[in-house]
Amino acid sequence: MFRALTIFCCGVLCAAFVDLPVIANQNSSAATPQAPEKVIIDTDIGDDIDDAFAVALALRSPELQILGITTTFGDTETRARLLDRFLAEAGRADIPVAVGIPTPTKTAFTQRRYAESGKYAKASHPDAVSFLLDKISQHPGEITLIAIGPLMNVGAAIDKDPATFRKLKRVVMMGGSIARGYGDLGYDPPHGPDPEWNIVNDIPSAQKLFAAGVPLFVMPLDATQLKLDEVKRAYLFRQGTAITDALALLYHEWGQETPTLFDPMTIAFAVKPELCPVTPMHILVDAQGFTRRDGVPDSNAKVCLESNPDAFFRFLLPRLATP
Repeated sequence: MFRALTIFCCGVLCAAFVDLPVIANQNSSAATPQAPEKVIIDTDIGDDIDDAFAVALALRSPELQILGITTTFGDTETRARLLDRFLAEAGRADIPVAVGIPTPTKTAFTQRRYAESGKYAKASHPDAVSFLLDKISQHPGEITLIAIGPLMNVGAAIDKDPATFRKLKRVVMMGGSIARGYGDLGYDPPHGPDPEWNIVNDIPSAQKLFAAGVPLFVMPLDATQLKLDEVKRAYLFRQGTAITDALALLYHEWGQETPTLFDPMTIAFAVKPELCPVTPMHILVDAQGFTRRDGVPDSNAKVCLESNPDAFFRFLLPRLATP
């Protein structure tokens, strides 16, 4: 709106001068865009299907800069080849894949056929522990490690160079069971905690992580038993994008019906922490792999004890469906 209007007349000549509004510099009030958070994902992708959904969500989250993905537990080289193909089909072959420490396992590698197709497989992969420590050294205080598998690489990194490991910004992990165990979806009285897979498969490494002094955010069974039901699967798999097609193929190779998306909650938390509010507590990992809340006043972790499945899927599905 004009602020003032003044008219000067001299004989037949009149001139109008308009006091125009001052236009603010639009850039002066614009918010500075936040730089993407640097992350490394440590995964046992290829057995259960939830790891693939977690990696897919990370790829569809511009808030994250994926510095690399490391494989852990069992046949880590074949897991790396699975990631080579998955990343290439998603248009992200630029993301490095590093191979973790192989371990004996009787667990079925359900998505082996996808991994062993030879399509996009790289000739070699760096060592996961060295890769992790090198990246931390290059970016001290900046990297979030997202741990969604058994903790072999984590324990080895702590053993090799604990000072460098402590330069992580934080660790966000799927693991543990505080009050609710497997199959406890909150409809019945809780039957109590269980030794959770990622913890019980390398108890010493879990104990080292909880004692490492790095900020630790834990997504246990209590908050991560999130069922991708038939309606949600049908919506997702009909999108026909490179990522949803790859997820559909891996889902069918997995060979079961309803996935439980434990691991994607770590990515969701890294991007939108209100999806899994955390509580500070002190956790003791015992010799049987239980994660006990031991009552020590000083906390060594922040733990999510409850999430909202509807809010989680309203966040997850549109992101995965985006071309």
